[in-house]
Amino acid sequence: MSHYTARYPSLAGRSVFVTGGGSGIGASIVSMFAAQDAKVAFIDIAEGASRALADAIAARGRTAPWWRTCDVRDIAALRAAMADAAAAQGDFHVLVNNVANDDRHPLESITPEYYDERIAINQRAALFALQAVVPGMKRLGFGSIVNLGSNSWQIKNGDMPCYTVAKSSVNGLTRGTATPLGKHRIRVNTVTPGWVMTERQKTLWLTPDGEKDIERNQCLPDRVQPEDIAAMVLWLACDDSRMCTAQEFTVDGGWT
Repeated sequence: MSHYTARYPSLAGRSVFVTGGGSGIGASIVSMFAAQDAKVAFIDIAEGASRALADAIAARGRTAPWWRTCDVRDIAALRAAMADAAAAQGDFHVLVNNVANDDRHPLESITPEYYDERIAINQRAALFALQAVVPGMKRLGFGSIVNLGSNSWQIKNGDMPCYTVAKSSVNGLTRGTATPLGKHRIRVNTVTPGWVMTERQKTLWLTPDGEKDIERNQCLPDRVQPEDIAAMVLWLACDDSRMCTAQEFTVDGGWT
């Protein structure tokens, strides 16, 4: 995270909720908000990674985040976790809809049950998390919601059609809610990552051919890192971006 040294005074003390915050991009988002002295809460399905992250943040002298294991396919559990986190640290100034799962799947293998399960993780949870934070943001008089998209559908990735269906809808969620929420000074934006070098990606999907794809398609030679996405999220969350809403901000090294 040495590339990112900006301080955003407006984030200090603000209440932030991150879905899928225990590892990968989400962990960088949680860590970088904590470094801004925000009050961070997150959920994740992975208990071990979540606990390790919270402990690491506390070991750095920052306030340990509130966290809970939660399967976002269960909307009742998602709502309960968000209500408990808000009770613990106040109405949320910021929501980051980060949770996703990009397992590969060929078109011919898709069943209605698998499709519904992919949508439940990659699309439905974002809408209901957004719905849940709006009353609190209205009470506060402002807020920032950041939805995580993906450039996978834009570059015509054919390995995961359920995922690309879900992620192509993120801008619809952003643009479809920005007008009514804007009346309450609640901003809604999309951050679209490219191929981010998380441990999961490097372990499961990054091959020599994949490296060649990156070199051929990105304008910049460096690999996109989780903290590159988190840096854009933080800017959209803070007051410096106060007149930005209904927009997509792409962080993919120039791939698209």
